[in-house]
Amino acid sequence: MNINQFAVYQVKMGAEFRTLRFRPYAELEKNHQRVDVSNYEQVYLSQTAPDDSAQTIRKRLEDKLPGSLKGHSISVSDVIVMNKAGVVSAYYVDKDKLIALAGFLRLNSSGTSVSMETKGFKIEGKPGTWLACDDTIVDGKQFFLMQNEQMKNSAACAIVNDVGKVVVDEADKFSESAIQQIREFLHPTLPQPPHQPKENWQRYYENGEYVRTVEGSEEQNYSFVDGNKNNPKRSKKNNKRPSVLKKLHDKQAEIARRNGKAVPQAMMEQEAERKRK
Repeated sequence: MNINQFAVYQVKMGAEFRTLRFRPYAELEKNHQRVDVSNYEQVYLSQTAPDDSAQTIRKRLEDKLPGSLKGHSISVSDVIVMNKAGVVSAYYVDKDKLIALAGFLRLNSSGTSVSMETKGFKIEGKPGTWLACDDTIVDGKQFFLMQNEQMKNSAACAIVNDVGKVVVDEADKFSESAIQQIREFLHPTLPQPPHQPKENWQRYYENGEYVRTVEGSEEQNYSFVDGNKNNPKRSKKNNKRPSVLKKLHDKQAEIARRNGKAVPQAMMEQEAERKRK
């Protein structure tokens, strides 16, 4: 099933299944009969509403049977399986209540070490032997609540995956906290690499064509290329244009000297003043 769906399972038709069909859960326990998915078939599959529970689903199906349900009306011995946000749980429909089932859906293959039938299991780093007392499926993987066979309820349970690796060291049930730890086991957060400041040339090529064009022509060197036109202004030489009148006087004085004539007094004073500067 996909996330946030539910399914209804009913006992298969056939004479060999008559001792299971419409039987209260207490009767099955008395006769040591296990509720096993191999004796059932899926008769209905649908999406869950955000606030759905197994009980609200049962009541809704009892009030109005969907036309696409392939079996009979909801009855004792049916099983409702919910997949809510990747966590799968199963419930046996009894006369007045729903009974949570362990191990109804099984994902175990021949290569796994733990199943709901597991007893006398040794958990690395923990004393004594352990048995599986409950299970759940989270994001498509099966996990088991293991109880110490010697200490029973005096010791905290542990949660292991299908090969016996401890996922939650201490737990009494599949609580929200335990489910969160299972998800952290399934999807570990990878450490983030330390932040490395970018070189100026990297910022230069990330700042865009316009900024590169402007900065490339105006910044003094690559160390100033950072997306901002903030380089110090280039020093400029003193290119002040000389006075035109001064040029004229200088030319007149030169011609006067060349012809052996006296330089006018005003021009001489101006030249002396210029030399003093």
